[in-house]
Amino acid sequence: MNVFIGYIFLGLSLSAPIGPINAAQLDKGIRGGFMHSWFVGLGAISADIIYMLLVYFGIIHLLDAPFVKAFLWLFGFFVLVYTGVESIKNAGIIEASEMRSSEASLSKSFLAGFLMSLFNPLSILFWLGIYGSILAKAASEYPMHQLLMYSSAIVLGILLWDVSMAAASSVFRKLLTARVLKAISVLSGLSLVGFGFYFGVQAMRLLFFH
Repeated sequence: MNVFIGYIFLGLSLSAPIGPINAAQLDKGIRGGFMHSWFVGLGAISADIIYMLLVYFGIIHLLDAPFVKAFLWLFGFFVLVYTGVESIKNAGIIEASEMRSSEASLSKSFLAGFLMSLFNPLSILFWLGIYGSILAKAASEYPMHQLLMYSSAIVLGILLWDVSMAAASSVFRKLLTARVLKAISVLSGLSLVGFGFYFGVQAMRLLFFH
């Protein structure tokens, strides 16, 4: 049980550093409430699970080719810059009507989180490095069902963080003034654009200076 809880904390600690997903969750939560923020997180987790499976089946090394990496960096650049610019453009539009989330807009939140995580080469490096080493260690020490249980614990930890982020952003929405909410939304958008340009620089380095 202690080991299981340890893996939940690992999932939590892996999600905590501020990155594109956290910035997007904060922005969506402020403008659309808890469900929108949570669906961004659920989309990101879905991409994480895909990478976990790729690591598990040993396929992830195919994504290590420079051309594939450059494509992922570039796609990540477009997704993040587009999302960030949209966030800044819509910073002033924080309306009650947005709380009545339609299925279409929830699916857009889910897709945004999914694409951000899926086309993030840092996700690949992370899952290959950290989860790959955990998998190698656990596979030598534990039977298959325990391996699945510990992998589930990591996902549970990530889920707990996502719920916390969604709750925090929706609480901000209720407690803070419109001006402060607008400022946070703009900062979240700028953060996404910043991460996007970092991805773009990495793509250029791979394509032209590698």
